[in-house]
Amino acid sequence: MSDADEITVYSDYVCPFCYLGRHSLSQYQDERDEELAVEWHPFDLRAQKRGPDGEIDHDADDGKDEEYFEQARENVERLREEYGADDMEMDFSRDVDSLDAQAASLYVSDRYPEQWLEFDVAIFEALWEEQRDIGDVDVLADLAEDVGLDPEEIREVVETEQYHDELRQKFREAQEHGVTGVPTFAYDGYGARGAVPPSQLRRLVEGT
Repeated sequence: MSDADEITVYSDYVCPFCYLGRHSLSQYQDERDEELAVEWHPFDLRAQKRGPDGEIDHDADDGKDEEYFEQARENVERLREEYGADDMEMDFSRDVDSLDAQAASLYVSDRYPEQWLEFDVAIFEALWEEQRDIGDVDVLADLAEDVGLDPEEIREVVETEQYHDELRQKFREAQEHGVTGVPTFAYDGYGARGAVPPSQLRRLVEGT
């Protein structure tokens, strides 16, 4: 498949707009005659709350107050209805850390690219539809097994932090590319930020 048939997506599993953006992308994919491949790039939505030890400090000030979260909740509810994401739970899961899930996903995208999308969708659905803690290695191992991957392999990746250094490098690369929020969709030098509707993704990719 050529590069012209590929859209780049920067996202973080704990971002509700990333979950909704994937719904929008799926709807756009359904409209297309040819499959549009997805190149995923991880992003750390909690970077400003992450301490030197890599753990999240939930008391750290990242500039997002309750008014911000209330506005975000209203926007999520509106898009949830617009995109038909009826299974989405409105819990923002602000205490969940996606670092291990992203490391596991990065490993799968490198080693088993043909199974990555299914694993990616499973992680999103586990958090936003089933309210499962994707920061739990047992949950990640179960999700891997559900999509035909070796759960023990995923455990090793997470528990030995095998892919965490590469993941942090990916976070830095996203910043260097000017990505400041997610989801961000990029195609052929152009971009769209946010859980944009399928029509905007069509304009991004097809120019129509």
